[in-house]
Amino acid sequence: MSLYDRVSDLPLEIEDYELEPLEQPISPEFTRKTTLVHLRGAGHEGVGEDVTYSVDDQEAFQREGHSLPLAGSHTLDSFSQLLDRLGLWPAGPALEQFRPYRSWAFESAALDLALRQAGTSFHEAMGLEPCPVTFVSSMRLGEPASIDPLQRWLDTYPALRFKLDPTPTWDDALVTALVETRAVDTLDLKGAYKGTPVDLDPDPTLYARVAIAFPKAFIEDPALTKETDPVLEPHRSRITWDAPIHSVADIEGLPFPPQTLNFKPSRFGSLRALLEAYEYCGEKDIGIYGGGQFELGPGRGHIQYLASLFHPSSPNDVAPRAYNADPHPGLPTSPLQPALSETGFRWAD
Repeated sequence: MSLYDRVSDLPLEIEDYELEPLEQPISPEFTRKTTLVHLRGAGHEGVGEDVTYSVDDQEAFQREGHSLPLAGSHTLDSFSQLLDRLGLWPAGPALEQFRPYRSWAFESAALDLALRQAGTSFHEAMGLEPCPVTFVSSMRLGEPASIDPLQRWLDTYPALRFKLDPTPTWDDALVTALVETRAVDTLDLKGAYKGTPVDLDPDPTLYARVAIAFPKAFIEDPALTKETDPVLEPHRSRITWDAPIHSVADIEGLPFPPQTLNFKPSRFGSLRALLEAYEYCGEKDIGIYGGGQFELGPGRGHIQYLASLFHPSSPNDVAPRAYNADPHPGLPTSPLQPALSETGFRWAD
């Protein structure tokens, strides 16, 4: 029986739903907004989180997304098929890559609700044992880049590991200082993004600098061009992919077989696509680590839950939400101990 078949026929009763806005100021120029999806039925509630980055898309959804015909008796699979037929976007999306994010919000809420109505948990339904989750903290180092943001965290948590976004202002002095910390597990080159604020143009000099300086770190989402591909060819075993991965077909379409991938459930959109990709990677012996989308609510717990079942020992970019603030004592440290609800698809953060 496939992973998806273990839950696809779970009955799902939906009576109504509610959308709840969440927001967190990040800077004077930007406030992160997400939307909680609450599905209710048979005395239970399931929750999911739309992590779309466009503020306009979030506000349109919160304002106009309350009339979807979701009520009725379903299975998880028939509900997923219903979502495929519905227009989940009153306006937008601003970027096509956001479209599966909303689908995942409803799919994860439905999974949580169906499991609660069945009186079981996700790991029990999967037949898997949750394990402590290794996590890293993800950050940029400012512009011009400085080691100071990372060092402030290391001063409080000396064992903390990091996923970093190299930029053109990473000079030799900064790279040397970062190497000396021995705390960098993943380098996200942001070369596979198009039309977003985090896009980075391919830079063979930067690629060579970080690939050589960090010989054990994963190299995520490079833009492979005639200039950068020769630079990275000796390091292909460490190249990983994130932004292009939405399905098994995307994995099979990569320029060369990967040894490791970054899975973000919101990119897959559906539970079927995500679980099929987990199975495929298991069969092909492809390693996985989990990634986040700056979740403000239960979406962060969902990715921690999945990491605990499918890739607990990887450098998962699933740090507790408190790591999005300034360093302060008392935060949970890696590995994160499982904190699962008795039923449903939830992780207590």
